[in-house]
Formats: sequence, structure tokens, C-alpha cells
Amino acid sequence: MKALKLLLARILFGFYLMRKFLVFHIKNHIKLFSAVVISILILLILQFTVFPAYNRAEIDHSKRKTVLVPKGATLREIADIMQDNSLLDHKRFFILLGKISGYQNRLQAGLFTVPQDLHPWHLLKYLSQPTLANVKVTIPEGLESSEIAALLKRELEIDSVRFMNHINDSILCRDFGIEAPSLEGYLLPETYFLHYQMNELEIIRILVNSCLKIFEPDSVQLQMAELGMSQLEILTMASIIEGEVVIDSERVIVSSVYHNRLRRGWLLGADPTIQYIIPGPPRRLLITDLQIDSPYNTYIYRGLPPGPINNPGRQSIMAALFPADTKYMYFVASGDGGHRFSRTAAEHARWKENFNRIRREVRRKELYGN
Repeated sequence: MKALKLLLARILFGFYLMRKFLVFHIKNHIKLFSAVVISILILLILQFTVFPAYNRAEIDHSKRKTVLVPKGATLREIADIMQDNSLLDHKRFFILLGKISGYQNRLQAGLFTVPQDLHPWHLLKYLSQPTLANVKVTIPEGLESSEIAALLKRELEIDSVRFMNHINDSILCRDFGIEAPSLEGYLLPETYFLHYQMNELEIIRILVNSCLKIFEPDSVQLQMAELGMSQLEILTMASIIEGEVVIDSERVIVSSVYHNRLRRGWLLGADPTIQYIIPGPPRRLLITDLQIDSPYNTYIYRGLPPGPINNPGRQSIMAALFPADTKYMYFVASGDGGHRFSRTAAEHARWKENFNRIRREVRRKELYGN
């Protein structure tokens, strides 16, 4: 009997707890339901009163401002950018609308040309569409791939580490049909118009394909066959020319010197290859620099180095392909940005002494003035 009473007590207590649980959750669900209904009513009111007014607003599309919305920018940060560019007067209202409407999760990064005097609602809609604006990016000739990565990071906010991982991906090289350990030398310096949303691989494909197109014509293929040089060897030669020459008209002449040296089995003796292997920015080379044991040291290893030392421009590539017809074997800086070319060692020695005299005079003026 006592056990039966205990069982009944437990059953009644269980019903009591269940009732309390149901009452609690029903009340909270009513509160939740009420909140949902109120939110829907607010959105309906906005939809049929405030928003239509903005949709009917006159917009002067001739007055625009170009603004950059960085990747990962928050709603509040975007509001600050718009306000700083005089494209938004009511920042708090913009933020409120973004949260209520859900547009805060749809805002895009990129370069936008935004019409002035947009109302916050229109501005939210405008910034939620992927921008089609292009970013003009100029890649100078002669940069190493790591320098191009840094430039693109500044201009397009790409991930420079991921960019370089792609550059050094031998599988990606094979996908391009390139027999090389990296894409160094294949990033053609040009002015490009790139989308801000492009990822690193998409940009690399544009740069590399631009370079590969140079080698497509039959005339280029025939010339490579006549020279007995591969695509990689041409780009390697072009990168040395790029590092050596400032005056465009000299590119084909410098190219002829290097080709002549290769044909005779001479050391190339190219200073840019030494600059490539020493750390830091370019500087005056020392005797000890010329003795560094590296396959890129063309003062101690014959032939071309293993690969390009930078990304050469179109003119240097064409100069490597089509050198001038000369007998020159030597050249030295002239002191005015150009070079003096020679056929014999004796002639070269005279020009070299002339350059050293100019350099000493410049040094004297730096130390003592006129």
C-alpha cells in the first residue's frame, strides 16, 4: 500500500512538472510569436511607406564618386566610408536599415562608382550588388613575382602569400604547359583592368596567358627554332636584358652581345644575375659578389641561369627573340644611362676606363662639390 502511494505521488509530481514546463514554454512562445509578428508589421510598414518613397527618389547618375569598400568591412565601417565620402548623411538610419532588412549580410567588397544623393535604402541596395567597376593596375617591367604580389595586395587586397604559393606551384605550371618549377618570368608587365573580386589564381591566369600569347605567332616559333632556344630560355634572356637596359633602343644590341657570347661559349658575365642573388636593393657590385657560388652567377657558370630573374616586358622579350645583327662582345655603362659597345677587349678597356673616370668625377663632386 505504501509503495502504491509513493508511485501515485511520483506520477502526480511528474504531471505537475510537465504542466509547469508547458505553461512556461507556451508563454515564451507567445512572446516569441508576438515579437515575430511585430517585426513583420514593422517591415510591412517600411515596405509600403518609407521604402517606396526612396524608390521614387530622383537620382542624378551624372554625379558619382568612386569609393573602395575593403574586403571584410562591417556595416558600420561601410557607413563610415560612405559618410567620409559625402555619400551618406544619416549613418545611424543606414545601419538600422541594414540590420532590419538583412542587407548587412549581402554588402559587397569592391570599387564602386556611387551616384551622389542616394537615400540610405538605395545605397544599401547599390552596395549589395557585385561591382562591375574595374581597377586599373599597372605592373612595371622587371619586377620579381614577390614584388608583383605586394603591388597587387596594395591595389586589390589579394592574399600575397597565396599568390606566391600559386607562382611556385609546379602543377599549375604544367597546367599552363610550362616546363619550369615556377611562373617567375611569365607574369607579363602591362596595364590591366582587373575586377576587385578576382582571386589570386584568376589574376595569375590573365598575366600568364598575356605572356604566352607573345609566343603564339608562327614567326616567333620559327625564330625560337632557329635560335635553338626554349620559351623558358628566351624569358630568362629577356629578364637579364630587362635588368640591364634603361634605353629601349639598346635592348636589341645588348641582346646581340649575350647571344654572341652564348654562341662562342663565353661566360655571360651579366651583372643583373648577381644583383638577383645578393640580398637587398640593387647596389654597386663588389669583387666578392662576383665569386658567390650560385647557379645564377653568370660570372662563374656558363650559359643561361636556371630561370628568369624577373618578369620582363614585351620589348625585352622581343629583343631576346630578335637580337640586332652585330659583332659586339662587350659593353659597359656610359654614365648617362646608356652603354658603350665594343668588338675587342682593348676597345672595351678604353670605354671602361672612360666610365671609371666619369664615376670618379661624380664621386668627387658628391664629396667636395663643384
